[in-house]
Parts: sequence; C-alpha cells; structure tokens
Amino acid sequence: MKKNLVFSLIAVAFVFTLSSFMSLSTLVKGIFADKREVAVAPANAPAPTKSLYDFTVNSLDGKPVSLKGFKGKKVVILNVASKCGFTPQYADWEKFYKEHGDKIVVLGFPANNFKSQEPGSSEEIAEFCKKNYGVTFPMFEKVSVLGDDQSPLYKWLTTKDMNGWNDKVPTWNFCKYVINEKGELTHFFASKVKPEDEEFKKAVGI
Repeated sequence: MKKNLVFSLIAVAFVFTLSSFMSLSTLVKGIFADKREVAVAPANAPAPTKSLYDFTVNSLDGKPVSLKGFKGKKVVILNVASKCGFTPQYADWEKFYKEHGDKIVVLGFPANNFKSQEPGSSEEIAEFCKKNYGVTFPMFEKVSVLGDDQSPLYKWLTTKDMNGWNDKVPTWNFCKYVINEKGELTHFFASKVKPEDEEFKKAVGI
C-alpha cells in the first residue's frame, strides 16, 4: 500500500515537473520570438476545412456570439492582456476600430498564457478596458490561446489542416490574425505590429 502511494506521489511530481517545464519552455520561446513576424497565406494554400463562421464564442458578459454575424467584413483577432508591455496597443486598436469598424472588425480575446499577464475576471477586464482605453470593439471571455486547453477558435487559427496554411501560435500577447470577408485566415502578425504599419494596412486593404 505504501509502495503504491509512493509511486503515485512520484508520478504526480513527474507530471507537475513536466507541465512546469513545458510552460517554461513556452515562455522562453515567446520571450525570444520575433515580435515583428509576419506570415501570409500562400496563393496555392489548400481550402480550409472550417471558416471563422463555424465558431460561437462568449462575450465578456457571458452571452454566446456567433461569428457568422461578421460575414462580409474583414476581422482582426487579438489575444489581449491587461498587464503587458504591449497593453497600450488597446488605444491603437480602438482608434483603428473607430475609423474602420464599418468594414474591418476588431475582436479581443483576453488570455493568461504569457507570464500570467491577464489574471482578472471578465468584470475586471471589462472595467479595465473601459476605464483606461475606452474600448468599444467586441471583447470576449478569457481563453487559452495555446497548449492542451487551447480554445476551439485558436485551435482553428493555428492548425494548418483546419485553416489551410497557418501553424503559427501566438508568441506573446497582442498577436493578430486577419480574416477576410469569406471567413478565411489570410495573415498572422506578431505583437509589435500595429495598425499603422504598412504591411498590416496592405493586408486589410486600407
């Protein structure tokens, strides 16, 4: 009985250590990743098996939102955080949304994957965004953007067999995925890319 208990404790410790190592590995990769990286769908990319419109997500106030509602518009998906060096980008994306929201929608998905920089509840996140940056673009419940508990939407965004070409996961907070008017993934932009950057403007046609 005691031997079984010892082996169980060793197994738990091993799993915990492995999980911690994997988290540390992800963190290190993110820290040293190219924060200006850009990826573009190749012209000969296979047809995706799913589109943005196959997903329903929950808003910050817990209401289900079908992403079919964004048909006919380009969409920029951000993984956001409140305690990050890139957090001031909230202001950049709010300005962009106010100027182009009739044709290009910005969707914010809080995530706590990077250095625990989004620890708050939905209510705290909503208050922070409104108070500090006057955010009006759609915000959604906190999700995981990579790892074993990755959300279905981010699984699609980062799985080549599903989206047709891309396997790049977010490398830090405020990475961007651009979706065209047909619900297809067309671009990935890393954290440092802002809406005024020429490559991004070209990607969304402004």
